Amino acid sequence: MTPASAQNEQFIPMLSYRTGAYAVNGVPFANGMHDYYMMINERDGGINGVKLLVEECETGYATDKGVECYERLKGKGPTGAAFVNPLSTGITFALTEKTAADKIPIITMGYGRADSKNGAVFAYNFPLLGTYWSAADIAIQHVAKELGGADKLKGKKISLVYHDSPYGKEPIPTLEVLAKKHGFEFTPIPVTHPGVEQKSQWLAIRQNRPDYVLLWGWGVMNGTAVKEAAAVAYPRDKMIGVWWSGAEPDVTPAGDQAAGYKALMLQHGAGKYAVHGDVEKHVYAKGKGLSEPAKVGEVLYNRGLVNAMLGVEAIRKAQEKFGKKPLKGEEVRWGLENLDLSAARLKELGFEGMMKPVKISCADHEGARDGRVMQWDGKAWKVISDWYTANQEVTEPIVKDVSAKYAADKKIEPRDCSKAS
Repeated sequence: MTPASAQNEQFIPMLSYRTGAYAVNGVPFANGMHDYYMMINERDGGINGVKLLVEECETGYATDKGVECYERLKGKGPTGAAFVNPLSTGITFALTEKTAADKIPIITMGYGRADSKNGAVFAYNFPLLGTYWSAADIAIQHVAKELGGADKLKGKKISLVYHDSPYGKEPIPTLEVLAKKHGFEFTPIPVTHPGVEQKSQWLAIRQNRPDYVLLWGWGVMNGTAVKEAAAVAYPRDKMIGVWWSGAEPDVTPAGDQAAGYKALMLQHGAGKYAVHGDVEKHVYAKGKGLSEPAKVGEVLYNRGLVNAMLGVEAIRKAQEKFGKKPLKGEEVRWGLENLDLSAARLKELGFEGMMKPVKISCADHEGARDGRVMQWDGKAWKVISDWYTANQEVTEPIVKDVSAKYAADKKIEPRDCSKAS
């Protein structure tokens, strides 16, 4: 590579984990991201002629390693990192102040700090497509529907089996508010990292006999939870996982015992769409894909594609304002905050059927809060619900309260979103 060509590259760091207890979920996600970036280079020659320079850094899902990766990679390329995808809520919490100081946006699609939906306070955090507070509300909406109405929640017992980390703790404030609102009994049950030992938790569930169990797990914790539920004869069709507990690696280890298990969808499910044809033609046909071909189109691979596309489109949007050249993080931040993907644009990108339109603004860094529920039938995921939209009458007061406390604590003057451009 000549120095001249290196000057026309947009650097994107990729924090990933292909080793350890979370690799079963980390690998397919990272493969989807890698393949999309590769396709943009191979098919389009980059974004408006600006090639993507992508470097992976292994975190093992450890917060300290994630911070090390960020510090090592943030200044690479002619303009530094365009953005960072931590793929860990713990790493997100650790990086939030750093990325704001460095003026590098942090994309946390479907995870991260739920309070960072408030872009007036969190100018550099983008929890695109859904926070855990939105997920918690959607899960309870589905439980209510199965029971025959929200009024039927009163007196019911709902437990949360969660990864004892910032990720697993995120939905608790919303579930506490919903329990108070609807009159159900809420019991949070922590599981220690990495989640391979859950016997005591499931014995407690057998004793307490909750009407529903919500699962906020990741990596080996998910498959273990499904197997332990079977061991204590807890019905899998009364379990609902968050969208990070609803992929093929979460159910296949449990075999037939997983049949009936349900999970939220971060809009998309498994399956192939128009974008997959381009990935196969421009990446796999050239021997440059990282996934086993049979796994292209699985849930987490697809989520990697969606995640990478959102970052690419934010760069493309920012180029409209700042020029078709490698951009600095703060310029890409503008692109993220002005991202507006219509149904027509999603179709052009090959994502029709995978996700709904999304529009980000200063006041709303989440942009969309829609989800469905799918169920594992023993062989494949089947969509079993219509669309739900998280109720902002429930989530917004929590966002305002928690983000205001963060702003006061960190001495941040919230931006006036009416003046944002």
